[in-house]
Amino acid sequence: MIKVGIAGASGYTGVELIKLISNHPKARLEAITSGSYTGKPLTDIFPSMRGFESLICEELDAKVLSSRVDLMFLALPHKVSMAHAAPLVEQGIKVIDLSADFRFKNPETYEMAYQTHTAKDLLAESVYGLSEIYRDQIKTARIIGNPGCYPTSILLALLPLIKENLIQLDGIISDSKSGVSGAGRSLSLSTHYCEVNESFAPYKIGNHRHTPEIEEILSLHGKQDIKITFVPHLVPVIRGMVSTIYGQAAKSARLTDIRQAYEKYYAREPFVRLLPEGFFPSMSHVRGTNCCDIGCHFDDNTGRIILVSAIDNLLKGAAGQAVQNMNIMFGLPDEIGLNYVQTPL
Repeated sequence: MIKVGIAGASGYTGVELIKLISNHPKARLEAITSGSYTGKPLTDIFPSMRGFESLICEELDAKVLSSRVDLMFLALPHKVSMAHAAPLVEQGIKVIDLSADFRFKNPETYEMAYQTHTAKDLLAESVYGLSEIYRDQIKTARIIGNPGCYPTSILLALLPLIKENLIQLDGIISDSKSGVSGAGRSLSLSTHYCEVNESFAPYKIGNHRHTPEIEEILSLHGKQDIKITFVPHLVPVIRGMVSTIYGQAAKSARLTDIRQAYEKYYAREPFVRLLPEGFFPSMSHVRGTNCCDIGCHFDDNTGRIILVSAIDNLLKGAAGQAVQNMNIMFGLPDEIGLNYVQTPL
């Protein structure tokens, strides 16, 4: 049985992790922490969790936790996780960090988007937790940088085509839409009900922090510097994410080649679903699951490839993929604790 702790239990991602681990047949939740709610039961924060009164938020202390947990999920804000990861790893606790602090190989790239990195030695050994792509490295890792939600939706769609040289590396565009839960639980005018409801708008055009994360992974697999035009949008739904990606096909590439590439990389992956030709993903079809649905189209008039991917931003884009990574780290099948059936509404 894997003994698990969750830091940042008072956020949306934290409570999703609590739900997943509490129903996981091979894991047991031993501790939850929250800097804002230390000493308070989980049910004071989330009344929907009645029945979990025994879960009391405590301080995040690596030495105290060392005798109680095998793995710690850090569902903490960017810039906060790095201060806690090293003490946990030093105590022999595996770490899956859901912030951006351990997603980058190049610390300079991280620092341009966030702040000075104070745990560069640990950053150097962290593994990017895109489960289907980095499985072998995840198996032996001490620390995982769980990918962002937008990068997960974009990279799972693009990487097979880049690896198979089916798409030109210049001029890739992703037009992505996210539900409001992607902004987290903290109060903000931009995510206020009156601002979001019955509205639809882009945000952070040209300076979204997920752009360098996406570009670093694409460049590693494309073996050259790759830039992407990434435009995120906020839509008036609670959870869900759809990315529509445009790129010029490489010479002679056709729809058959594209679909064969996906089959090559994902045929045995339980959480990536290639839709039949002519069908495209919907937020409602992945909501509540750890699945990434992918649809593809080849435009004969322009030679352009159009990819559409959909995920639940709180699950495959955060907590679900984190649990999938935990399963891989501990030698379990990916789908353990995640293989429930989605309802259509």
